Amino acid sequence: MAKRILVVEDNDLNRKLFCDLLRANGFAVEPVADGETVLERTREFVPNLVIMDIQLPTVSGLELIEAIKGDSTLRAIPVLAVTAYAGKGDEERIRQAGADGYLAKPVSIGPFMTAVRKLV
Repeated sequence: MAKRILVVEDNDLNRKLFCDLLRANGFAVEPVADGETVLERTREFVPNLVIMDIQLPTVSGLELIEAIKGDSTLRAIPVLAVTAYAGKGDEERIRQAGADGYLAKPVSIGPFMTAVRKLV
């Protein structure tokens, strides 16, 4: 059975790229564009990995990571944080929120797939 990955990304092109790339590598993928539905979709889909954009329009990816890691039924799911706004201290703050991995955009295919495979 294919490993399941929830892709949380509000940018249509990035979401499509991540999903297409993951599907081409044999993963079952569930795309999510809206941060408001992430926890519900995570519970329904039960992914082996959540790829989380940090800059979302309605709720911060950091808050969502903290919510996932604070939920007893979800906390074991690894989270790969992906952000375009990688400033000084951002990686540390993202990891403190509970992210298991971190990538700065623009994301190259090789490092992206390496990070995904490491976490699933």
